[in-house]
Amino acid sequence: MKHVVDVHVGQRIRHRRWTVGMTQQQLADAVGIKFQQIQKYETGMNRVSASRLWDIAAALDVPVSFFFEGLGDQAHDAEVDLLGDKEALQLVRAYYAMPEPQRRQIFELARVLSEAA
Repeated sequence: MKHVVDVHVGQRIRHRRWTVGMTQQQLADAVGIKFQQIQKYETGMNRVSASRLWDIAAALDVPVSFFFEGLGDQAHDAEVDLLGDKEALQLVRAYYAMPEPQRRQIFELARVLSEAA
């Protein structure tokens, strides 16, 4: 049976990996394991050992504590689920690839459109 902490850590691994545009294979290569093991970590099927989590954190350029942020926080869990959607993640990546003035304009447009809906 999956433990809620293992699922949360796996979601955070997937979230960060997608955010930086890294494939499961690339992450697996960086930490010296098979990509299938990354799949199992991301789904919470397998528990990540402390030393492996340390290696994953280094490969994804985050502190180990990143994987535990928001644990038990319902609002954060909803945010992680949203970023689990590939289309939403592509939108976030495209947004942050824009120069700051354009991002502000896009943000304002989205805000106005959401208020009109």
